Amino acid sequence: MSKILIKNIKGLVQYGENLPIARIGKEMEELPILENAYLAIEDNIIVAYGSMEEWEGITDWRNVEVIDAEGKYVLPGFCDSHTHIVFAKSREEEFVDRIKGLTYEEIALKGGGILNSARRLAEKSEDDLYEEALLRVKKVMATGTAAIEIKSGYGLCVEAELKMLRVIKRLKETLPITVKATFLGAHAFPTAYKENHRGYIDLIINEMLPKIAEEKLADYIDVFCERNYFSLEEMEEILLAGKKYGLIPKVHVNQFSVMGGVAKAIELGALSVDHLEEISEEDIEAIKHSECMPTLLPSCSHFISIPFGNARRLIEAGLPIALASDFNPGTTPTGNLQVVLSLACIKMKLTPEEAINALTLNAAYAMGIHTTHGSISLGKSGNVLITHEIPSLAYIPYAFGENHVARLIT
Repeated sequence: MSKILIKNIKGLVQYGENLPIARIGKEMEELPILENAYLAIEDNIIVAYGSMEEWEGITDWRNVEVIDAEGKYVLPGFCDSHTHIVFAKSREEEFVDRIKGLTYEEIALKGGGILNSARRLAEKSEDDLYEEALLRVKKVMATGTAAIEIKSGYGLCVEAELKMLRVIKRLKETLPITVKATFLGAHAFPTAYKENHRGYIDLIINEMLPKIAEEKLADYIDVFCERNYFSLEEMEEILLAGKKYGLIPKVHVNQFSVMGGVAKAIELGALSVDHLEEISEEDIEAIKHSECMPTLLPSCSHFISIPFGNARRLIEAGLPIALASDFNPGTTPTGNLQVVLSLACIKMKLTPEEAINALTLNAAYAMGIHTTHGSISLGKSGNVLITHEIPSLAYIPYAFGENHVARLIT
């Protein structure tokens, strides 16, 4: 049995009981902070917290690790609800292509992008993929990530997609943080099916999904609904097929164009709609009348120089937002959520409070883990982060480029 007592906390952030499952609109400015606090964790579960003036009795614990957090903040660990952290190789050559003026879509049309990653992944063993992904996850844990969703989608054939999902399953079994798996076979059409969309969709539905279900390899199903990728009708067919196996939809949509994908994804029960660099009033109305979490990926916009999602427009419409890293080798080669926090404040004009809500409470909702993560509440996960000594919470997004996390409790 492990026991941890964190005392003299400068500010215990996002604490309390009976908090909302997500904060929406103007509520995203609300961020409860208890000053001069303590936090007690037993077997990775939060068992007590409060003011240092009220902590008598906690010191009676035996065999307890005591951490003095004077001058430091304690936050619920960040939740990253959208990553592609299992991949075979980096794609810095495409980075240079973009510097020279090629767009994301032009790079994809000449064989780069997702298809490039798929070719490389087919050549790599499951063990090698696992070891490399494990190192990446450990790096993002060091910057505060305490729960992570990981997608397949660089396989694009039966065996390679299963290989990716098996790697994610191994990560689930070995990591001390929560891992969720998403099947994204519909990430792109492989070269062999470029002119035969029907054939590849049949492969997803008739061969991939039954084997994924048999091995219990995924929690969610995703489709890249975008021009030159999967149409609205193709997305619907694939998501409906996934739902028959109990997979909940989480969708890539509106990265480059508005195609009606948001409303259709919501109609099909999507937990989140991700990207939203482009958005219409119809999209906003559809989200407003749903339980779906709009999720923005500012580090992707920054890296490939596309518009940032209009976070202020969504919040002013009374909607929630979550933030995620989109960590992948082509368009977002970082999983550091402190970078995402800074970009959200600098480029999307979120306040630090709004951005922290988007990476904790709301991001946990987008991962389907809001009952266990996202806040400092009794009975929730003890995977909390402790900052270095900093003058204020706003210092985290302000001093971008530094790692402000001293420790993630695992």
